[in-house]
Amino acid sequence: MPTETAEMPDSADPRGFRPLNIAVLTVSDSRTLAEDTSGDTLTGRLGEAGHALAARELIPDDIYRMRALVSGWIADADVHVVLITGGTGITGRDSTPEAILPLFDREITGFGELFRWLSFEEIGASTIQSRCVAGTANGTLIFALPGSTGACRTAWDRILGSQLDARTKPCNFVSLIPRMRENAPPQ
Repeated sequence: MPTETAEMPDSADPRGFRPLNIAVLTVSDSRTLAEDTSGDTLTGRLGEAGHALAARELIPDDIYRMRALVSGWIADADVHVVLITGGTGITGRDSTPEAILPLFDREITGFGELFRWLSFEEIGASTIQSRCVAGTANGTLIFALPGSTGACRTAWDRILGSQLDARTKPCNFVSLIPRMRENAPPQ
């Protein structure tokens, strides 16, 4: 499935940086890939950081299509991270949290809390409308972000860019990837 792949992060890497394979999903009923500035922002930033784009898709806001696609990425050992943009608002069509929360082994509640706190500095109380979520599933990190380009910039520049870099101290997500499947049933 991945278009380019990076090796699984290895704690013995002397360079410190460990490239990850990251899949990007845009959830939208109104955009095409050609108009997907949010997905472009995420793919651009992950590439600039030295990570590999494992896959990129744009699908309508449909719970079951999202769940099926993300489940496939979770099942693929070559995909380390899934970034989803869109569908995290409060309208009737916004269903990204409902699609992916049941897939999580563990929720990373601090991600949504931190994102909204940082976003408050930029857009004020409007950030309360964001239902961005994050979690882990089968050793894969999953982050669901709002669909705006500004929100994707905020999430990458102020949270994800550093947390997906093994050189970030005192801790980062990359160093935890090899341990996220501890006590998981054998496959």
